[in-house]
Amino acid sequence: MTTKTTWRAYEVDGELSTADKNRLPKSVFAFPDKRKLPLTDAEHVRNALARFDQVKDVTDAERDLAFANLLAAARHYGVEVAETGWRQLGRRPHTDNSAH
Repeated sequence: MTTKTTWRAYEVDGELSTADKNRLPKSVFAFPDKRKLPLTDAEHVRNALARFDQVKDVTDAERDLAFANLLAAARHYGVEVAETGWRQLGRRPHTDNSAH
């Protein structure tokens, strides 16, 4: 089953303050209803991959949506993702690039 994404590109480079995150639309987050893991540039996508398994208090359905959103953002920003599902995250590097 393919999960429909809710992610929409909204580019903001660099570090985001809490105020910056509060101004972002829901559609820019991997977990839109929880407003967790903003996906505003390639750096944030890589960070979300690294921290995905640390997100607490979310359902498997929310993780399915978040992973689909993460893949959409990764394609948009040119970030390689080796994993095919969120259950693979947190156990090994997220790209074939040894620099990550």
